[in-house]
Amino acid sequence: MNDETTCTILVLCTGNSSRSLIGEALINHLGGGRFKAYSAGSDPAGKPNPYALQVLKSHGVPVEGLRSKSWDEFAEDSAAKMDAVITVCDNAAAEVCPIWPGAPAKCHWGLPDPAAVQGSDEAKKKAFEKTYAALEKRVRKLVALPPESLRPENLAESLQALADEG
Repeated sequence: MNDETTCTILVLCTGNSSRSLIGEALINHLGGGRFKAYSAGSDPAGKPNPYALQVLKSHGVPVEGLRSKSWDEFAEDSAAKMDAVITVCDNAAAEVCPIWPGAPAKCHWGLPDPAAVQGSDEAKKKAFEKTYAALEKRVRKLVALPPESLRPENLAESLQALADEG
């Protein structure tokens, strides 16, 4: 962890408009000050997906300040040092990532892209609700981890175990 109380996490996806933004918002909302999350994308969409904002608001998760941004922001020397980088889409996991300052732990929490769902408004809302539920389940387990699980030597394994549990 960056200090005694905060674990800093970067959640990555290609477009940084849906899954990674939901992950960032959930970690910050549920983290109780022990976690600080950011999100970014390799090819940012430029704005949050309206369905992502809608599902977060419907669950009482604040959306203020959420924006689609490039992962280049976090690869700069002046960027916040991350304890962990979590990819939530298979494309971002397979891409060559920048070198992150501080050599953070890395893991993959792959989820289907809800923004790729075609069809009715209801079908799209359902896809975002499913993504929200999957991320909320993992984030709740993350924020419940004991401090020793968040130590640098244990963090990657702890994060991957949450992905493996579903």
